[in-house]
Amino acid sequence: MQELDDDPNPIYARLREQAPVAFIPALGLHVVAAHDLCRQVAQDGENWMTVISPSGHRTFGDKTVLAANGEEHKEIRSWIDPHLRPNAVDEYVDRLVRPIAREMIAAIEDNGSADIQKEYFAPVSVRAVGDLMGLTEVPSETLVRWFQTLSLSFGNAEVDADGNFVNQELFEAGDRVKDEIIAVVDPLLDKWTETPDHTFLSHWLHDGMPEGQVRDRSEIYPNVYVFLLGALQEPGHVMTTTLAGLFRQPGQLEKVIDEPQHLPRAIGEGARWVAPIWSAAVKVAAADVELGGVALPAGTPVLLAYGSANRDDDTWQNPDSYDMDRPTMPHMAFGSGNHACAGTYLGTSIVRIALEELFEAIPNIEPDADRSPEFWGFVFRGPKELFVTWEV
Repeated sequence: MQELDDDPNPIYARLREQAPVAFIPALGLHVVAAHDLCRQVAQDGENWMTVISPSGHRTFGDKTVLAANGEEHKEIRSWIDPHLRPNAVDEYVDRLVRPIAREMIAAIEDNGSADIQKEYFAPVSVRAVGDLMGLTEVPSETLVRWFQTLSLSFGNAEVDADGNFVNQELFEAGDRVKDEIIAVVDPLLDKWTETPDHTFLSHWLHDGMPEGQVRDRSEIYPNVYVFLLGALQEPGHVMTTTLAGLFRQPGQLEKVIDEPQHLPRAIGEGARWVAPIWSAAVKVAAADVELGGVALPAGTPVLLAYGSANRDDDTWQNPDSYDMDRPTMPHMAFGSGNHACAGTYLGTSIVRIALEELFEAIPNIEPDADRSPEFWGFVFRGPKELFVTWEV
């Protein structure tokens, strides 16, 4: 597992070439590594049911949008999706994110150097989404600790020969954080029950419910945990990855600084190059099936390695390189099919605004030549840090 967390790409390159569907004993799952097979499974809701990874279920519990199918999935998405659709996001995202970004840049722009991930990208991501959820009084440091702990719990996938999890301590830490989240959020849900407002969690309580009723908290909390992990963490990862990729292509960096309209392409390529959710989607065969030449009995779970799919050289030329000018093609960083990430447009809009404000304030930003970024993670992947400099 340590080798996968450090750099899964060489391992998955071998799998794509030699065994694109392979059983990995350390995970207790078959892993699908090739792009065409990942997309085939992700888009076939009839023959492949969506479930959650064993470590994900241990972390989040029942009734998550990640593990729902059919009518249950439609019902959950009916109260999650409306405020994440592009036309809704465009109504609020600029006035939400831009003031936060400007405040955080003002705190660092006279310093001449920063770990831009820690001091700007992650705080913008966390504060914007936290405020949107209604967690305005929860300090950013607390939100970061929450999602980092949940991330380690969710990614705690290693099992022994009997299928038992090797490290229970990470799950126990996640349990303590969930208790803390409930202690903070319960009073807010009490308030929104009586006085609804515009925040996401208030909408989750009320939207689609009969007059005078609110949604049961047993349905809300598992999806709060999902949102705290994915929505708070991943925009920051994509910001950092995109800038790290642009640093490898100075001409492309100059292009997006001079012409910010190219940022969506740069961001899309950043997400393809290092998928923020590298391998978290699990599907179960509804019947006996052959996939990539491997016979799988009904009930077999498979892990879709989206990060590997995005590096498949049968689909992209020079896939290990960042290149925002490559031909535009759909990638799988945010999933595919009816379980594609509901927050893709919101997340990439937050990334775009944060980068726009950074390049406007610090157009001469450069990588710190003495400290290269180190990427980490097999389930969720991104740079641990990104040190930069600029002339003041």
